Amino acid sequence: MKSLLVHLGFAFLWLFHWLPLGVQAPIGNGLGWLVYLLARRRKHIAQRNLELCFPEKPKTEIRRLLRQNLQASVRAALEHGLLIWASTRRLERLIRIEGREHLDACRGQPVILLAPHFIGLDMGGIRLSTEIRLASMYSPARNPVADHYLLKSRTRFTEAVLASRHEGIRPLIKAVRSGLPLYYLPDMDYGRQESIFVPFFGIPAATVPAMTRLAKVTGAKVVPALTRQLPGSQGYVIKFYPAWDNFPTDDIEADTQRMNSFIEDRIREMPEQYLWTHRRFKTRPSKTDPGLYD
Repeated sequence: MKSLLVHLGFAFLWLFHWLPLGVQAPIGNGLGWLVYLLARRRKHIAQRNLELCFPEKPKTEIRRLLRQNLQASVRAALEHGLLIWASTRRLERLIRIEGREHLDACRGQPVILLAPHFIGLDMGGIRLSTEIRLASMYSPARNPVADHYLLKSRTRFTEAVLASRHEGIRPLIKAVRSGLPLYYLPDMDYGRQESIFVPFFGIPAATVPAMTRLAKVTGAKVVPALTRQLPGSQGYVIKFYPAWDNFPTDDIEADTQRMNSFIEDRIREMPEQYLWTHRRFKTRPSKTDPGLYD
């Protein structure tokens, strides 16, 4: 029964993707408003994250950011039908690329694309896959039907190298050394075992320091790549930033803090578009520390 509902959901996305983006966007925003009114658990997590990261903001501002975040998230989810079925030409029109010269400057060198969890993350990655072959890591969806469509969207233009988290980083090291840019998503809480604790908006956050290790082992340059959702029919834009100088260093904690600080700065530029529904501070430095989402 559950798989049938998922099939019906993707059938809806197939129908929905034929609509112009100028029609899809307001529908997504409207459904996001309903989610804001009706959701509980994810809404609570997002609101708590906003309160923790922006303690200086009044409650009215937190509520406004929360509503905008849920609207942007629902809109992006509905627009995933474009990633599964839209033509290359349509995606090129809807998802622009800025700062391409920063990626071109690293031509011939191993590259790690630092891609934090903004709601346009998949839009940017799949848009890039229309032009270049990429490597990335992914967590398989629990439902096999959903997993099929998500993998289809990520591999239908080029034969991407997708390593499951269960496989570790060895396949990624091999891919980067072979010349594939790594679309790397570093900013989620994967528990105590794989992480070190460095501040994120002033709060000790379990952060996987693998980017430093990957860059050191492969000699890769780190080029940030962030995707922003634009209003209405304007689509999305993926922006490349200059490659980081003096990275990595011998101080893995300082390198990981540099990454978190960079992500913080980008969040402040578009706070309504970060993945606030993830429990970023789930793992506490001490097992006796009280949870932040209770």
